[in-house]
Amino acid sequence: MIEKINAHIKEVEAYNATTKDAIEAFRIKYLSKKGLLNDFFAEFKNVPNDQKKAFGQAINTLKNAAQNKVNELNASLETNTSASAIYGDLTRPGEPATIGSRHPISIVKNQIIDIFSRIGFNVSEGPEIEDDWHNFTALNLPEYHPARDMQDTFFVQTDPDILLRTHTSSVQVRYMENNQPPIRTISPGRVYRNEAISARSHCFFHQVEGLYIDKNVSFADLKQTLEYFTTEMFGKSKIRLRPSYFPFTEPSAEVDVYWGLETETDYKMTKGTGWLEIMGCGMVDPNVLENCGIDSKEYSGFAFGMGIDRIALLLHQTSDIRLLSENDIRFLEQFKAVL
Repeated sequence: MIEKINAHIKEVEAYNATTKDAIEAFRIKYLSKKGLLNDFFAEFKNVPNDQKKAFGQAINTLKNAAQNKVNELNASLETNTSASAIYGDLTRPGEPATIGSRHPISIVKNQIIDIFSRIGFNVSEGPEIEDDWHNFTALNLPEYHPARDMQDTFFVQTDPDILLRTHTSSVQVRYMENNQPPIRTISPGRVYRNEAISARSHCFFHQVEGLYIDKNVSFADLKQTLEYFTTEMFGKSKIRLRPSYFPFTEPSAEVDVYWGLETETDYKMTKGTGWLEIMGCGMVDPNVLENCGIDSKEYSGFAFGMGIDRIALLLHQTSDIRLLSENDIRFLEQFKAVL
């Protein structure tokens, strides 16, 4: 009989269950009034006196093992139920992670950087909080120069010499101060101007400005560079240069690309002319070179600048510049397929 009890003890210790019904059936089998333990206790009177002690110890061991096993299984089941309540069905396939997308400004900026990097332009960056010298004076805009009114500026009230940069030309000044020709660099970044916010303008926007300085650089070199850029960026190589004025370049020009008149949108964007203005450019004024410590008699160069926001609106047929800074997920999700 003792061997039979020991066999049940091993069975109890090896038992496992994952449902309440199975645990309850196990409890009834051993611990209920009609369970095996009561049967063994009933047999106690028939056990010889010299075996009663061992028999009683075996019954108590079986009882404790059964009770401990029931407690252990119930605790395990409660833990699993709690985890399921928190995390749901742990066997269910997980939800796919939402994939983000690059901002349209970043997409266009990276395209521009890639295009110019193929012809040897590196990338230079500078501070957005700038001083008067790098933002204006070094660029042939001395104090009280009327051309300063072309750029409505955010000045820092505690120091009138400190301002939020109005163009990334300030980065070019810093680069020329610390590097000797030949120089071939582009300067992408955010700029600030005190303008009313509307569908066509904002108080902050993004620019990419380019600078090339070397011996015997001519306006023809500038035109070839711009034709290369428009072909790579827009797939259109026909451009025109219209005379313009910028304080830091002489001569200066506005650059138009022939967009065409194939759709109604083309008519709206180009106002029926087929031509679309994309940037300003010109030969670097000798005064700017001298201000930056470069001999203007030995070196010459050209510069150009374009608005990244304007090109992004153009390429993605968007009519409101405010969409680029409002972080509307419905708008930004449209660019998931764009690298």
